[in-house]
Amino acid sequence: MAILPEGFSLPPLPYLVLLVVAAGAVAGAASRRRPAVTPGRILAFVPWMVLGSALHVLYVENSLPSPVRPLAGTPAVYVTVAIVGVGAWVAADALLDSGTVARALALVGGVLALASVAGVFAVGAAAGTLSPTVPLAGLVVAGVVAAVTWLLLTRAVPDVRATGSVGAFAVFAHVLDGVSTAVGIDVLGFGERTPLSRIIIEFAAGLPTEPVLGAGWLFVLVKIAIVSLLVWLFADLMEEDPTQSQLLLGFVGAVGLGPAVHNILLFTISAPA
Repeated sequence: MAILPEGFSLPPLPYLVLLVVAAGAVAGAASRRRPAVTPGRILAFVPWMVLGSALHVLYVENSLPSPVRPLAGTPAVYVTVAIVGVGAWVAADALLDSGTVARALALVGGVLALASVAGVFAVGAAAGTLSPTVPLAGLVVAGVVAAVTWLLLTRAVPDVRATGSVGAFAVFAHVLDGVSTAVGIDVLGFGERTPLSRIIIEFAAGLPTEPVLGAGWLFVLVKIAIVSLLVWLFADLMEEDPTQSQLLLGFVGAVGLGPAVHNILLFTISAPA
């Protein structure tokens, strides 16, 4: 059984070497500098996550210049954005007052993300396939479901409140991934590229509930259950090691938000295969 998602491939060797060297250099700089980790700084990376998703959609649509295109494939795009984003974080920490680092990081990432999302919309407009209504409706539904999930989770396990805004972000990110996937499968007729996710969706499609609930509902519940468990586990670590807990929770959120935004943008500009 395949484990990796469709389209997963390493970039050509020169690009791979470039990414490894650059990642090593940025990791070394971050290790030496050790910039402070705060919830604001973790959330300042949200635009960078959107940037990565938009770049990958442009890659899928073959709308990037040839010299940079290999840097936006899977998994290269994650490394590319991490290198630039963490590099910007280290530079901002060295050059700016501590209170302005998060704002600067979010601003730079936001400008790049907006430019990339605008590029995605331009591709859809040029092709005549721009249709944001259903994906945006999915975004609204995900926001409501995430808010309810967070409310129930914090009431059932009050310790989860210790994870604060980063924990809430992780919940929203994974709910959005689940809901956007369900919308793509059940409403827009797209397929699922990730093998494990596909197994869950195919299992739900074989249940008697499929004519009423579709095939994506079980995937949404699985995503909610997994992220709720992870946030609960990290709540204990938050007291002992808040830096590590916030970094790991931020990573958990990124793993959900990246595919979710990719879904929304791709569904906005593409007809199902």
